[in-house]
Amino acid sequence: MWQNDILGSPWRALTTTLPPIRGAQVTATLVSTEHTLHRPPGRTTAVLYLHGYNDYFFQRHVGEFVESQGLGFFALDLHGYGRSTTDETTRNDCHDLREYGHDLAWATAQINAAGYDKLLIMGHSTGGLIATLWAHSATGRRTVDGLILNSPWFDLNRPWFDRVIATAMLDAVGHRVTDYIITNDPSPYTDTLHTSTGGTWEFDLLLKRAERTPVRAGWLRAIRAGHARLSQGLGLNIPVLIATSARSAHWNSSPQELKSSDIVLDVNQIHARADKVGYKVTTVRIDGGVHDLSLSAPGPQQAYFDAISHWLGDNGYTEPGAINQGAQSHDPTRPDV
Repeated sequence: MWQNDILGSPWRALTTTLPPIRGAQVTATLVSTEHTLHRPPGRTTAVLYLHGYNDYFFQRHVGEFVESQGLGFFALDLHGYGRSTTDETTRNDCHDLREYGHDLAWATAQINAAGYDKLLIMGHSTGGLIATLWAHSATGRRTVDGLILNSPWFDLNRPWFDRVIATAMLDAVGHRVTDYIITNDPSPYTDTLHTSTGGTWEFDLLLKRAERTPVRAGWLRAIRAGHARLSQGLGLNIPVLIATSARSAHWNSSPQELKSSDIVLDVNQIHARADKVGYKVTTVRIDGGVHDLSLSAPGPQQAYFDAISHWLGDNGYTEPGAINQGAQSHDPTRPDV
């Protein structure tokens, strides 16, 4: 049963128990609005948002923008993340990206039950990789009508040795040491976003951590396996929008670069693999954008929304009567949670 969500009215949440994974009980949580759940006549297309690593859905303004385009909006907190965190042993835990197939199948069934028969997946970072690979699966090919990828994680932003030699070693032995902690660092990126450390966004630091969060061997091995599958070429025949910042920077760059660059991924790596996704790929670089383009300063955020709006119109996804003018940029004085 849909319940009141932590974001407040008009947001609602639905949680389900999924089949156990490696003996652990896991859940998934779908978030939407009253407006989307009570589908207006004629509205048939919905967007499903997938978050990144160490993340959850809190970007209310993204949902508002999508609904302003005449589309329904849903967001999924995958098992082990955000609203779907059951304990520390399952937080962010994954040994194969295909494990998220249960989450996605359940979420899309709920979207269909709400009366939507076309589905666009909006994936950010790790969510962009998961969305792309799932769209290539047998179920995804029957389900996904388009992809909107916000800084999708298509390759490892590390030196050659880590991307090639260390990855080969991880692939060979990682299944035996899945719980081995490779890194356990705090998140400078989260610090740049949150109001408590000089950012403009308010979110739950228990659900999107700035403190140390372990990266385990089993999870990174699953990610690198996903990267390898993508590198072989997926040949998707659906429209895809890939949007990134115009540039990348390091986490110890100047304050201005931190607020106008991607400090998590290498945007050139993403664009280098864009043609591996499919045959109808549109790419956009947003000047001044950060890793999550929707959390950028007002100007680049609006440019990102405008790019989505134009792409929706060009591919016939915008419903008749949609506002189709983008959403207003985020007002930093207004808390988002």
